[in-house]
Amino acid sequence: MPAFEVINEVKKAIIGKDDCIVKAVAAILARGHILLNDIPGVGKTTLAMALSKSMSLQQNRVQFTPDVLPSDLTGFSIYQKESGAFVYQPGSVMCNLLLADEINRTSPKTQSALLEVMEEQKVTVDGISRQVPSPFIVIATQNPVGSAGTWMLPEAQLDRFMVCLRLGYPRIEDEIDILKGKQIREEVEAVISREELLEMQEMTEQVFVQDEIYQYIGTLVTSTRNHPMVELGISPRGSINILQMGKALAFLRQREYVIPEDVRDVFLSVCAHRMVLNAKARVAHMDAEQILQEMLRAMPMPKAVKGRK
Repeated sequence: MPAFEVINEVKKAIIGKDDCIVKAVAAILARGHILLNDIPGVGKTTLAMALSKSMSLQQNRVQFTPDVLPSDLTGFSIYQKESGAFVYQPGSVMCNLLLADEINRTSPKTQSALLEVMEEQKVTVDGISRQVPSPFIVIATQNPVGSAGTWMLPEAQLDRFMVCLRLGYPRIEDEIDILKGKQIREEVEAVISREELLEMQEMTEQVFVQDEIYQYIGTLVTSTRNHPMVELGISPRGSINILQMGKALAFLRQREYVIPEDVRDVFLSVCAHRMVLNAKARVAHMDAEQILQEMLRAMPMPKAVKGRK
C-alpha cells in the first residue's frame, strides 16, 4: 500500500514517533492542515520536510518573523515596463506543502492571510483570484514556551487546523539511536507521486460510515459543549474533522469502513487544541486532554460496526 511506503520512509527521519507520523499522514489523506505545537529541537521541521519529500510535493518553507508580510505569502503584482502591464509574482503559498515555521512569531495580519488561503484554497491579488496547487497542505509549527513577543493563534484560527500534534521528547533508546546518527544515515526518498496522493485522498473520502458512528461523534462533540469545565466546546468544523480523520485512519488500517476505535484514536488530536477551559478547570489543574480522555471513558462505544450491508 503506497501510504505505508510513505510512513516507512518518514520513519527514516523521525525515530520513535510512529503515532505522530501515522496521524500526520492521515491528516494529509483527509485534506487537512497540521499544527505541530511543541518545544524546539524535537523534529517538527524534520517531520514536515520528510512528509513533503516522500510524497513528491512541491514544498516551500517560510520562517515566520514579525517583518513577514501578507504579500510574501499571497504574492503581489509588479509593473513591467516592457509589456506595459502588471504581472503577478507568486507568493510562498503557491506550492503543494507550505511549512509555516514558528507561525506565532509573525503578525496577526500575516497569520490571517495564511489562514484565509487554508480555508479558501485560493489567493486574491488586485481583484483576481488564483487557485493554489492541488493538493495544498499547510504544516505550521508553534513553540508553546518562550511566548514573550509572539502572537499566539486565537481559537478561531486554531480551529482551521485539522489536528494538533506534539512529538515530545524521545525515549532513551530512541535518543541513543539519534545520537548514533541513525536518523540521517538513510536519505528520505520520494515513494509516491502527487497524482497517487490525490487518488488516495479520493479513496479516503469514499470510506463508508454507518449511522452509529455519526451518532457516536455527535454525542462526543455535544458533551464537550456541555461540560462544566469547558467554556468553548468543539465546533461543527471540529466534528467534521473527527469524521474525516476517522475515515483516513480506517483507510490506513486497510478497512473500507469506520469503526468506533478509529474515532477514539483521533479524538484528542482533533479536539484538544480547539477547546477553551474555564476557571473551574484551572483550579482543578485539568487540561483539555485530561477532560477529553474522561469523556471517552464515560461514553460507551457503539457495538462492533461492520461495512456496507
